[in-house]
Amino acid sequence: MLQRIQTIYLLLVSFLTALLLFFPLAVIGANDDFYSFSVTGIKHFINDEVSVPAWGLLFMTISISLMALITVFLFKRRMLQIRFTIFNFILKLGLYGVIAYLLWDMKSGVENFVFDPKIAMCLPAVCLILDYLAIRNIGADEALVRSLDRLR
Repeated sequence: MLQRIQTIYLLLVSFLTALLLFFPLAVIGANDDFYSFSVTGIKHFINDEVSVPAWGLLFMTISISLMALITVFLFKRRMLQIRFTIFNFILKLGLYGVIAYLLWDMKSGVENFVFDPKIAMCLPAVCLILDYLAIRNIGADEALVRSLDRLR
């Protein structure tokens, strides 16, 4: 049902993931230059040109946000809702993996590398916790429905 607590959790996941599109994840200092690292790519601060595009990161962020929003409306099919949320959880872990790879790739050819994470870097971790809570509550609803079917 739409008035359940897992709906709030999933809507928060969708909203927080959408916020990643607007805020930088980190500021990177490399060879006396500063770069802004966001889901759209790594941009140079001065001339604002993208030095490393991150299309995969952008696609993953948009798909995570949309999948969480779609999962809200699967309330009549709770097992499918759990599967979508688990897949969303795995995508968020992959998002952190892609972020780590991009940072590692940039660091490999640079002598003076400084990484300054911003608050947006922890938003996927908060979403992982909210996904876990949503999975628990959807599972509790499924157990309640099955126990009521047994009484009939």
